[in-house]
Amino acid sequence: MTKKSKKKDEKMSLKTILNYSPNFNSKKRNLKQIKFIIFHYTGMKSEAAAVKKLTKIQSEVSSHYFIKNNGEIISMVPDLYIAWHAGVSFWKSESSLNKNSIGIEISNPGHTFNYKKFSKEQIKSIIQIGKFLISKYKIKPQNILGHSDIAPFRKKDPGEKFPWKYLAKKKLGIWHSLSESKLLKKRGLKINKLEKKNYIKNLIKIGYNLGFKNISKVKKNRNLKIISKAFQRRFRQDMIDGIIDKECLLISQNLVKKLD
Repeated sequence: MTKKSKKKDEKMSLKTILNYSPNFNSKKRNLKQIKFIIFHYTGMKSEAAAVKKLTKIQSEVSSHYFIKNNGEIISMVPDLYIAWHAGVSFWKSESSLNKNSIGIEISNPGHTFNYKKFSKEQIKSIIQIGKFLISKYKIKPQNILGHSDIAPFRKKDPGEKFPWKYLAKKKLGIWHSLSESKLLKKRGLKINKLEKKNYIKNLIKIGYNLGFKNISKVKKNRNLKIISKAFQRRFRQDMIDGIIDKECLLISQNLVKKLD
């Protein structure tokens, strides 16, 4: 039940509005399990409808936190419990990321209902809650992800308007260190077979799951374009076509160097 007044949760040191969801695993988890933050957008016509869905038992979905258009943060599921936000998901050697992640839903109509930029108030709250969770659970920057990173065949959120580059400057997530002018010179340039294999290896090192381990099977793999769109939606947000060019290769190489 929603409490109208804001509550300063001393344990969290974070101002939240309580509106608990019944949708979570009843068994408590070890907080040491938590090593990912997953950002989502709601993808619904209205904020009220999104909150209602996330707190309705019949929907069987939830998140730990919900960020409203005005930046207010709703606490829906305590961190100690597994919320139902990630679904079928993969990242590096991990699968079913609900068990070891914090899910954060951000109010936004998404691609289906006139996708828009996230508000300044939302971005401020994203940074606030992100920094808090990173400090509390020692979460690495490379483990701050979007839903489309871990479930690219089903999801597009939080989408290409999510401010990943800006957040990376605040140490929330990773970003490449390449200049726009350098990248644009590589845009649209075709890659050869060896470069394509290297690009795939880079995607795997970053964390994307392509559904196969044998790089030699790349020609037969139909997943690569979808994965590449997810990669572009995250790291080349002004052009998302799934086509692998030298710009994508260069970005992937730069990111891998940062992770080494």
